[in-house]
Amino acid sequence: MMMKTNFHGIIPPVSIILDADGNLDEKGMATVIDFLIHAKVDGLFFLGSGGEFSQMSVELRKEIVEFTTNYVAGRVPVLIGTGSSSTKEALSLSQHAEKVGADGVVVINPYYCTLTEENLFAHYAEIAESIELPILLYNFPTLTGQDLSPEFVLKLVDKYENIVGIKETIDSIAHIENMISTVKSKYPDFTVFSGFDNHVFNTLILGGDGAICASINFAPEITVELYKAFRENDLEQAVKLHRKIAGLPKMYNLDSPFIGVIKEAMKLRGLDISTYVLPPTRELSTEKKEQLIEILKTADLL
Repeated sequence: MMMKTNFHGIIPPVSIILDADGNLDEKGMATVIDFLIHAKVDGLFFLGSGGEFSQMSVELRKEIVEFTTNYVAGRVPVLIGTGSSSTKEALSLSQHAEKVGADGVVVINPYYCTLTEENLFAHYAEIAESIELPILLYNFPTLTGQDLSPEFVLKLVDKYENIVGIKETIDSIAHIENMISTVKSKYPDFTVFSGFDNHVFNTLILGGDGAICASINFAPEITVELYKAFRENDLEQAVKLHRKIAGLPKMYNLDSPFIGVIKEAMKLRGLDISTYVLPPTRELSTEKKEQLIEILKTADLL
């Protein structure tokens, strides 16, 4: 029997606002949190890929978790990314998130080394057994080098009731469809989120539950309205909004990783925030900022 949660809908993978020294900018972070909650998102996900977790120390990650969880103060569900290439570190971060009062954790599979299925299962098993919080898996094979297959996910869900969903950051609608038909057919409350902007509508049509994608940071109104239109069976409006965001992923090609692109887009859309990013990511050049402006204009966002 699966743990019941209220994870659904539109949940931004929130950009972490830092000052010029790489420290948490609490004022800027509060500005972003209030902006997104005012836009009626269904939750907030901190320390995902766009949240720069892989460039941060454990101490900074914990500081961010404490501030954001306390500042949100129960206004929406808070999800915390606790993934690591070290099982011991992922355990510690997950236990910390639970202690601080987060509503759930999102755990990407270990990166750098490809694991046997037995070792990968044991990694998730140790985390699931160490906390009572609900867990969302995070599938991003382009970055981790290893896919979480629907069959593997089902084995985990069969054994651990607190593994309640997955963020599918994969450019394959067939994979998402297979995840839904394999896992949700047996566990209807298992939540499947699209991680890519241009798969939000497809995921909903196939029976998925929402989106955790980067454009929500700077254009939450589009995805929030798309989800609302879909829930109200206004498919014409949903398709219209889908077309509006379908071209946005081209902006992610402006830089790699695309962390700075998202922060610049947020600033261009009126958020008074620092766009500092942790090295090896760099702030956008003037030329790339101009290209970003043109992409946002094309989507009627400027």
